[in-house]
Amino acid sequence: MTEKILTARFEKPDSYRLSSYVEDGGYEALKKALSKTPDEIIDIVKAAGLRGRGGAGFPAGVKWSFVPKESEKPKYLCVNGDEGEPGTFKDRYIMELDPHAIIEGAAIASYAFGAHVAYIYIRGEFKLPIERVENALAEARQAGFLGANILDSGYDLDIWVHPGAGAYVCGEETALIESNEGHRGMPRIKPPFPAIVGLFGGPTVVNNIETLSYVPHIINKGPEWFAAMGPEKNGGTKLFGVSGHVKRPGLYELRMGTPLRKIIYEVCGGMRGDKELKAVIPGGSSTPILTPGEIDVNMDYDSLAKIGTMFGSGAIIVIEEGTCIPRLAARLAKFYAHESCGQCTPCREGVPWIAKILDRVENGMGLPGDLDQVLKICDNIQGKTICPLGDACAMPIRAMIVKFRAEFERHVEEGGCPFGPTPTPWDSES
Repeated sequence: MTEKILTARFEKPDSYRLSSYVEDGGYEALKKALSKTPDEIIDIVKAAGLRGRGGAGFPAGVKWSFVPKESEKPKYLCVNGDEGEPGTFKDRYIMELDPHAIIEGAAIASYAFGAHVAYIYIRGEFKLPIERVENALAEARQAGFLGANILDSGYDLDIWVHPGAGAYVCGEETALIESNEGHRGMPRIKPPFPAIVGLFGGPTVVNNIETLSYVPHIINKGPEWFAAMGPEKNGGTKLFGVSGHVKRPGLYELRMGTPLRKIIYEVCGGMRGDKELKAVIPGGSSTPILTPGEIDVNMDYDSLAKIGTMFGSGAIIVIEEGTCIPRLAARLAKFYAHESCGQCTPCREGVPWIAKILDRVENGMGLPGDLDQVLKICDNIQGKTICPLGDACAMPIRAMIVKFRAEFERHVEEGGCPFGPTPTPWDSES
């Protein structure tokens, strides 16, 4: 049922060591790539249909092709290992258990668009991933897979780890770039786009950890192999982090396009305690919630977009009957209010305002008109900010109120939660 591409080596002893990686064919893809032209590599990745696994789903090969071939300033690759989306826990496993896959993928990507320096930006709280990646980089340098004249190809590249300071907004590519430069993590206005003016003013590509880890497999096995594993324009497999109220939560590698119902009831064994399903957040906390009547959908970017939600990071949060949706919404809004960088007025003012109103509703002090006020604030945030953080709050909150409005209204009318002290999927006791 599950596929084993990125996760194939996870259970192998010392999987994070260079000796183990090379034993399993590691860095053969880099050798193949260096024997081809950069344009050939870009065309292979385009043909594979590899889309960014960080949330946006933009085709990786297309992004690489945006970088100008000639540039007065150095080109850079930034590898996004920030992983701050609530519900998401995939990239840290790659960093801990197979860091050389990231390094090899990053080296191939850098060669493809002409970068000679790359940075792996890792969330500062990820102590073990940082240690594993730094050790893997040292091994790769010593073995000649990084540094000057890699594998006698004439191509030079070095890669460095940059620990982040733990800000959710740094998952956005321009905020990541600002942080990587040593500044406060605040998004930039686009254009110019990073492919033209990015890190230190040079052309820059930002790719997610999971995205780059697929690249060596695509080079080794061919784009047709990868593309055939998923629907059109949604090739390959995906790491799905399933959390919440299922019997077998965990990290699963499945083909793109796997039905959501199948993931919940077959892969994860169904609802814990055999309770009824109440809702599902399909791609991390920023994606609009789904009702039980909407789970007959394939888990890929295009299918989820058609029903008004998003694939996001592929973090599936399953919610059982009896869970308080207003409480979940209030906690979510509080998180985004805390993480707003404060640069944009709609986000800086609107998101804390939403959090304040929802907290009032949840605690039995809601006022008539509160729900319509929140929806109005969401409308004044979405699409009106520099980065998607405001949208990441407005979209899921709007969906929760629209789809579960009666539950919110009961809180206002009855002066408190009708469910009592029930946990949300993010509570430790759940």
